[in-house]
Amino acid sequence: MPPTDASRISPPADELCLTPAAALARLIAARQVSPVAVTEAVLARAAHVEPALNMFALPMADAARTAARAAEDAVMRGDPLGPLHGVPITIKDNVPIAGLPLANGSAALADFVPAVDAAVVRRIRAAGAIIIGKTNLPEFAHKVVTDSPAYGVTRNPWNLDYTPGGSSGGASAALAAGVAPLAVGTDGGGSIRFPASCTGVVGLKPTLGLVPSERVPDGFANYSFIGPMARCAGDAALLLSVMAGRDDGDPFSLAADAVAMPAPRAVATAAQGLRIGWIEHFGRYRTEPAVATLTAAAVNALAERGAVVEPLHDPCFDDVFERYIVIATSAHATRYGPLVEKWGDRMSASIKASIANGQRYTAVDWMRAHDWRTTLFRAVQRLFERYDVIATPTMTAPPKVLDAEGSIATEAYAAWAAPLYPFNLTGHPAMSVPAGLTADGLPVGLQLVGPWFGERLLLDLAGLLETVIGWPEWRAGC
Repeated sequence: MPPTDASRISPPADELCLTPAAALARLIAARQVSPVAVTEAVLARAAHVEPALNMFALPMADAARTAARAAEDAVMRGDPLGPLHGVPITIKDNVPIAGLPLANGSAALADFVPAVDAAVVRRIRAAGAIIIGKTNLPEFAHKVVTDSPAYGVTRNPWNLDYTPGGSSGGASAALAAGVAPLAVGTDGGGSIRFPASCTGVVGLKPTLGLVPSERVPDGFANYSFIGPMARCAGDAALLLSVMAGRDDGDPFSLAADAVAMPAPRAVATAAQGLRIGWIEHFGRYRTEPAVATLTAAAVNALAERGAVVEPLHDPCFDDVFERYIVIATSAHATRYGPLVEKWGDRMSASIKASIANGQRYTAVDWMRAHDWRTTLFRAVQRLFERYDVIATPTMTAPPKVLDAEGSIATEAYAAWAAPLYPFNLTGHPAMSVPAGLTADGLPVGLQLVGPWFGERLLLDLAGLLETVIGWPEWRAGC
């Protein structure tokens, strides 16, 4: 049965809360809407839904109001305006903002304050956006459910008994609840795409290096990405255009400025002639019928509009988890293992289990996993000789209840997120777009994967799908 009104968050009454970011920026630049009015609308919405959802690790209402007044002054002076001038946005609490705590969902780091902004934060500020808060995540982003020992459990606006996904769960809940039209998420094993699917929003993991991750310790072995989340494809494209570009601290980003994103294709013809490889069941894992039905219907909609769809099963995806877990939990053991002795009783059991798992592996195990990562990359590259896009369910099952197991060190994660983590290892761009609602009223996502620097292609297809499927009801105006 669909959720009752009491179990979900009602849509916002103020239409500014549902106006797309691109439209807000145009209205603000034309002096038809005030940055102060927009900021006050989303802050009022945030205050209304935060007690039920617990989206924020750090609300920033006072700073947002100050920034909004400055943005309004700039408009009235006739200053040059950035592409996000006056538009509210949230930032996940593992992306540094200078002078503010960077807890990363953990009590162990609650007092850590970075001295400088991340490159993406600097770019977002320069574009004129108004940061309204830092969003919640599970400890060290190690889960696809959001239950931080520092900041508590985040709930899904579609049904408060269910998870909004993770690890960018605070970001996805805020978007789906009508709080700010844009969000910055991160994705080390599905952490943008998974919560986007759980809440019926758009989430894009870019090509490795297109958006700089200059703060990660493993610059040359990186599998974690920063990317845009939004309520519609056009807004995701707008935020991506602000975030992308080289930074000298990220070796994979050094060629990013030379990558020219093509102009958008016309929505009506976005699928015409495209070769799509459709993976219904990923590797050895089976997709649940409710998800398979909705995502297959979305792919069929692309076929009806000119795409050539072919079922795809390639053995390169059969045993990805066995290598991914070596890489991911070794990282946990290396970076967070020293915290356990001091903070063990305040750290989540699942991150401690992941650390312990990573401590079992040898340097030889780690190197073999990275050699296999290259093998997987080359196999997927060969697939893109046959296909323009690979389509999969974003998740193999619908959103689950709040206390579902979601740690990357578990077989539950391996199955639930099976279509996601392979593309963290290969670096290909991958995007979750809404595919519809289950009979229980829970969102389901379709994942679109493209060749390196194929973001424009994915965004075009997402724009087509949002016109033909009828995305969830809160996407009004997109």
